Amino acid sequence: MTTTATPLPTVQPGSFLTLHYRLAGPAGDVINTFVDKPATLSMGSGQLSPAMEQHLLGLTEGTRTTFELPAGEAFGERNADMQQWVAKKLLNELGDPDEKYSVGDVVQFPTPDGQGSYAGVVLQVREDGAVRFDFNHPLAGQPVTFEVELIGVL
Repeated sequence: MTTTATPLPTVQPGSFLTLHYRLAGPAGDVINTFVDKPATLSMGSGQLSPAMEQHLLGLTEGTRTTFELPAGEAFGERNADMQQWVAKKLLNELGDPDEKYSVGDVVQFPTPDGQGSYAGVVLQVREDGAVRFDFNHPLAGQPVTFEVELIGVL
């Protein structure tokens, strides 16, 4: 009697993944789930950049590997238009009117549809309370190390 091993599931467009992953730039880790519980995500849902998803396609469950993505590939180039002033009035409407902002703070903003959020980093605060934010991804325009361990593929 012969038995054939069932092939391991592989990552396809639309797959649901349970994985550990680490994203690092020249200054070190930005995200690292290896030190905590694994992440779950759906391919094609925008949880990872399209470039990172391309590296996952075809990998089998149980794979642990590291990819080195050149500057700009993972999150695009830095875009000067993504640095914008936000008036104090709008900040009050979106959050706590008593909030004090400092350079380097990361602030979450709701998406226009209210279904999600995005982050901006405080670059500058004016005396009138307006704040200049950088809405670029922290790793935009930088080389990225993408380490992944695929725990489950559905």
